[in-house]
Amino acid sequence: MTDIVVRLTARDLTHADLASCGWAGSATHLASVARQLERARTGAVDYLAVCAAAGIPVAKGGVDYETKEGAGTLWQLAVHPALQSCGIGTFLVGAAERRIRDRGLRHAELAVEESNPRARALYERLGYVAYDRRPDAWDVQAPDGSIRRHETVCTVLRKDLG
Repeated sequence: MTDIVVRLTARDLTHADLASCGWAGSATHLASVARQLERARTGAVDYLAVCAAAGIPVAKGGVDYETKEGAGTLWQLAVHPALQSCGIGTFLVGAAERRIRDRGLRHAELAVEESNPRARALYERLGYVAYDRRPDAWDVQAPDGSIRRHETVCTVLRKDLG
């Protein structure tokens, strides 16, 4: 077996990147990401892209600084499905945590659907500790273009970045 090593970088996601992020979700989701990029212009959020050498995003995710006072809230984290379990999610979370620290904040938070134990295991491995549960909901676009409301329960996790 041969190991392949790929150098990753993290940078701000741009509107131009959205055309190559179809793997991250539907057109409705990408429109939501585009709105978040507008919030990034005001400093309310950071929205990151993790890229390999070609500069095309293979992972993306946001940090919201307005959700919880004194913390950066990670959300909309996604890694290209073909590249999951390769360490890219760990790299993305690390980059997001650096952004939070750069703002002088000492805590990171995130919520993970209870139906996603694989992601929760990653976050716990990275030092996040569960402290709450809450319902959540968002619109999801089906392949036929119809929109339905996805309702779920999330576990809220927190990490001290001190």
